[in-house]
Amino acid sequence: MGIGILSTGSYLPKHEVGNEEVAQRAGVSAQWIEDKTQIRTRRYAAPHEATSDLAVKAGERALEQAGLTPHQIDYLIVSTSTGDFPQPPTSYLVQHHLGAYGAACFDINVVCSGFVYALALAHSLVTVRPDARVLVIGADIYSRILDFTDRKTAILFADGAGAAVVGAVPHPYGILATDLSSRGDAHHLIRVEAGGSRNPASAATVADGGHHFKMDGRGVRDFVTEHVPPALRALTRSAGVDIGAVDHFVPHQANGVMLTDVVERAGLDAAHTHRTLTRYGNVGSASVPIALDEAHRTGALHAGELVLLAGFGGGMSIGATLLTWGTPT
Repeated sequence: MGIGILSTGSYLPKHEVGNEEVAQRAGVSAQWIEDKTQIRTRRYAAPHEATSDLAVKAGERALEQAGLTPHQIDYLIVSTSTGDFPQPPTSYLVQHHLGAYGAACFDINVVCSGFVYALALAHSLVTVRPDARVLVIGADIYSRILDFTDRKTAILFADGAGAAVVGAVPHPYGILATDLSSRGDAHHLIRVEAGGSRNPASAATVADGGHHFKMDGRGVRDFVTEHVPPALRALTRSAGVDIGAVDHFVPHQANGVMLTDVVERAGLDAAHTHRTLTRYGNVGSASVPIALDEAHRTGALHAGELVLLAGFGGGMSIGATLLTWGTPT
């Protein structure tokens, strides 16, 4: 037996926001946004929705597709950098609303790489306990921490959740190789400066916008250009696979122009690159599972095909997983 993805699910909030609305607040044109990012619309959570609410809906859809009840889940991992509260962990709220009381729960925060990191953890858990099933969810609500006058971030980020159930799958399907890397020397490129123990929330930090998401766009682009393509090539080599043999590339939906560059530099031109950012924007750690769920549910993925998942973002971090697709019938 191998270890792989048994099912997928996702949830996007109903409120759709077009470039015209974002452009007015950011002081740019709608066409400028599309030219720079390839994003046309994105989704924002309703006022009553928190990250756990989105995560629950994505998790329910993954469980339904797998034919599992919440009681059959042994572990629940939520990847988010925009949790409901500093504590308790968002995964415990998700567990409560799902009724998955048999699951051990925890959160991870690796920003946009988080879902792939969570898959690696799920793989390890099933390796130790082969009968276990792990519900992995990536969920973020970035609309709550954006400065809508900052065109570097306001035009990109949005809200959503994606999920997958991980467990044993028949040979030859499942995860072939995973590679995770971290570069703390670049931690300043993506940040929220206030609200933690170093700079606690106060009236002054709120007035100064310290709770807003900030990003050095040029620095992030340079990091991704330098580090992501080599990491993807190294991962496929470690699995004994030529990168040109990859059938599907499911990347973090950071920026459409950046994705095109990554595909070319990595040598993934022959793969089908799955893109959801034109409609949903950059959804943080939910980007990869949302794109994967859409590819799965539309029938784009076929048993035996090679699928490469890649996340990259704050930290800075890179996470990539290569698997042979195949889900139980």
